[in-house]
Amino acid sequence: MLKNFWKWYESKYTLVLYVTTILFLVQLFHLYWLTTDIVFFRLFGREFFSVSNFWQLMIALADYTEIPAIITASILYIHNLRSGVNWRSVLFLVLINSQWLHLFWITDEIIYTQFVGTALVTIPVWLSWIAIGIDYLELPVMADTIAKSIRILRRKLM
Repeated sequence: MLKNFWKWYESKYTLVLYVTTILFLVQLFHLYWLTTDIVFFRLFGREFFSVSNFWQLMIALADYTEIPAIITASILYIHNLRSGVNWRSVLFLVLINSQWLHLFWITDEIIYTQFVGTALVTIPVWLSWIAIGIDYLELPVMADTIAKSIRILRRKLM
């Protein structure tokens, strides 16, 4: 069964890579919001990007597109590891799967706050900074998948 999966995956590799890239591009909007609305406000004490509660909720929900991105990117790097240990793929697997920590921890709190008006669990500030930092660990994986997509597109166009 696994052999059939990898055979199918090989035939759909480019499509899966493009879908992963698109999902990561959506994540860039989330990271922009996180940086300008949360991080910069906390560091500099002024708003650089302010959105209504509705749009904050939409951005938090868009963060859940990270789930299929984590899964498809993980399969991509596991696929790379099938041909031998590649430490870059191992690193990217660790970085992308670290997102599970932040995804179900911080985003759930934001959504719960939007619906109920108060946080279910109060997180200490220092722990919040760690969770926010984890969110940025996906940037190298994003860059790699975007670069792979661009390389394949260039080859197809030439």
